[in-house]
Amino acid sequence: MLKTSASRNLCQLYSPKRPFVTTSLVTGVLSHFFLGKDAKGADKIGANDGTNEGGKNWSELVLFDKRPMEPQYKGHIPLYPHEKLLLFIASSLKSYYHPEDGINIVQLGEATAFPWWLESLKQTMLKDDVGRTILREKPNISLETLESFRYLARDPKYSKTLGATYFKWLDKEGVGPETRAPVKYIDNPDHAYIFKRYRQCHDFYHSINDLPINIEGEITVKCLEACNIGVPMAALGALFAPLRLSKYQRARLYDVYLPWATKTGLKSNPLINVYWEKIMTKDIDEVRTMLNISKPPDLRQLKKDQQRMRRELRTRYDH
Repeated sequence: MLKTSASRNLCQLYSPKRPFVTTSLVTGVLSHFFLGKDAKGADKIGANDGTNEGGKNWSELVLFDKRPMEPQYKGHIPLYPHEKLLLFIASSLKSYYHPEDGINIVQLGEATAFPWWLESLKQTMLKDDVGRTILREKPNISLETLESFRYLARDPKYSKTLGATYFKWLDKEGVGPETRAPVKYIDNPDHAYIFKRYRQCHDFYHSINDLPINIEGEITVKCLEACNIGVPMAALGALFAPLRLSKYQRARLYDVYLPWATKTGLKSNPLINVYWEKIMTKDIDEVRTMLNISKPPDLRQLKKDQQRMRRELRTRYDH
């Protein structure tokens, strides 16, 4: 069965055995402050399908009766400053100890999507013709829009296109095009769209650089995102995630992939200004040239080569 989340795939590769005490405690504190005394409303729910005398659902009352503002778009959950801080603390700890859980990564991303950064990203888009088009048209990358390009991977005459490269990468990784979780906690509607767009384009950054969905590949892409468009969560991931890896993984990252991601991210054109859906039939080498990106060494092959060398050395010295 195809997996549908890059983050969830990490559970097969990275499953730390850590106590749950710290994250459970923080989550409990977060829940207390997040709902506050409004949580007492739950005690008033009887056997009436969760509605009060006015016919309103109690869960809606608990969440929205005392919000700092009215919801600004569908699915928006306004938070007070202290709630945003607690969300950041809880999601940071949970992401560090359990990076295999995609929900933790999603919440940390929104908790660190600061308005000043999103506004800076908006200005970057407004200064670019394609960026302005994206902001005006607000395209949504979905399963349907991506699947409509799958023929590019089947027809040999399109084998060198961006679309073929993208779908071949998906097949190699054993995943399918995914629909990202909706944005909830960002207040400004324009900022919310920009953040959603950034998340939806994440797999393209993997595919054009042929970086796998494993912990090293994810950290490399995060570093690329941090250096190219300044994503705060990506910077945190690139800085702290390697600390929990093996010495061989850290060596590959520090010697090869993080230097590549830093250099490439700083010199390449802003990836947020790429209208991926409109260039799926474009030659992949032309796309890389347009973006000023060169592929890194094959991470999968480098890992295999280093493992083989270590086995050969052990065999030689054991005898």
